[in-house]
Amino acid sequence: MIKDNFQVKTKNFIIRPYALSDFKIWKESFQDIKRARNKWDLSAYIANDLSLTRFKKILKTQKTNRKNDTYYDFAVFDKKTKLIVGNVSIMDVSRGVFQNAYLGYGVLSPYWGQGYAKEFCLEALKIAFKTLNLHRLEAGINKSNLRSKRLARTIGMRREGHSKRRLFLNGEWRDFDIYAITAEEIGIKGVKGSLMVNRR
Repeated sequence: MIKDNFQVKTKNFIIRPYALSDFKIWKESFQDIKRARNKWDLSAYIANDLSLTRFKKILKTQKTNRKNDTYYDFAVFDKKTKLIVGNVSIMDVSRGVFQNAYLGYGVLSPYWGQGYAKEFCLEALKIAFKTLNLHRLEAGINKSNLRSKRLARTIGMRREGHSKRRLFLNGEWRDFDIYAITAEEIGIKGVKGSLMVNRR
């Protein structure tokens, strides 16, 4: 199980859960986002959204999700500047015979186009398969999100098909292409399922 003080380091980043001491860095990292640059980008935060109260709620929710083994959200910190460049998530963990979860990520717009997502998403695969003992990781990607599709292929995920009306977002059911990778595909063997419905 992942603890509150969990962290891993890559060449350029530190990947870990938020801590209360990150509040000032979190606020600084997000306060300059003015507007969404495309429909997958973050919208501007208003002042109240960057309050300490809101940050504490985020910490509480993330800690509960880790405890329940359902959702792991990690901030990605630049080693040099200490600022947050994005996040990576292992979401909707399903145990039992499935041992599956979904990969999610985000890069703050000032850091787009620098190859950062590849580096920390590759590390997320290791966290999913080695630390969390998952067998399979999926990514649901909007059919027009070409950058994310390219990233999925770059980190070794394969397209498995097209899922009609998969998620209800922004007022309507939307189609997604499904990409996936299993532990064996990155050289990890021995992961086994369980007849238990879920591990809590």
